[in-house]
Amino acid sequence: MARVVIIGGSGHVGTYLVPLLVEAGHSVVNVTRGQRAPYQPNSAWTKVATVVLDRDAAEADGSFGAQLAKLGGDIVIDMICFTLDSAQHLVEALRGSVQHFIHCGTVWVYGHNTAVPATEDQPHNPFGEYGTQKAAIESYLLGEARRAGFPATVFRPGHIVGPGWAPLNPAGHFNIAAFNTIARGEPLALPNFGQETVHHVHASDLARLVMAIIAGRSTAVGEAFNAVSPQAVNLRGYAEAMYRWFGHEPQLSFLPFDEWKRGLDAKDAEATREHIARSPSHSMAKAQRLLGFAPRYSSLEAVQEAVRWLIADGRVEAGNVR
Repeated sequence: MARVVIIGGSGHVGTYLVPLLVEAGHSVVNVTRGQRAPYQPNSAWTKVATVVLDRDAAEADGSFGAQLAKLGGDIVIDMICFTLDSAQHLVEALRGSVQHFIHCGTVWVYGHNTAVPATEDQPHNPFGEYGTQKAAIESYLLGEARRAGFPATVFRPGHIVGPGWAPLNPAGHFNIAAFNTIARGEPLALPNFGQETVHHVHASDLARLVMAIIAGRSTAVGEAFNAVSPQAVNLRGYAEAMYRWFGHEPQLSFLPFDEWKRGLDAKDAEATREHIARSPSHSMAKAQRLLGFAPRYSSLEAVQEAVRWLIADGRVEAGNVR
């Protein structure tokens, strides 16, 4: 078994991944700022070594890579790398010592899709700082794997969903008021015709994919894998399904985006614009073919599990949930 160092292991994916790593017999070190506990309790966390380290501060003084290297990870999983400089700094520190480096990317490297469902061999069309930086990181890591033998693998999550936080909702943003509107059976307006897509993924499926990447190291090194549910949903279909899940017939209206966003919180309107401008819809065929992996949760199943948690937490009304 391996010594696994996971950077940012207390977050959405790490909540599920760290226990799987421990149960598989790996020695796990969680590098964290110490500001978040895992979303779900698990006795496996008692077997995890925790290193509190502020990445931003350590990168600013140039010590982060050296401190990571000293942890002696056979496998390093980086959940929170967002700039090319950050990736380059870490790779140089780990080069020649790490056996497998796994980077959490994003489907936003695609920007707009050339064709759907988008496969990993389609070109990057990123826009915006986040997508552009993630695309640069991915190109760098996979280039290092091909040219210099650095053992990198990238996985690209869609909209991560799970109990403990609010999922991307049918209006394309994260304000849980949309779920309460639906729970009450009240009218909900959607932008345009509601045909733009979103593509969720349950955090537990991401954890399972990382485990498959580790098990399939010889195949996975040098590759990028989409990490989403079996199918994307469009906003209209998503909203209709949630109305019925809450025991109501859909009450939808549609407005051009610029009219729809009037009176909406600016942060929510921008989140919707960011999502529908990309309209992600991605294929999981490569992970199935190369790693034998298939996600367990559909988009709606993943969202509904998360919303059940929000109901239990008193943040979303129960309606007549099925």
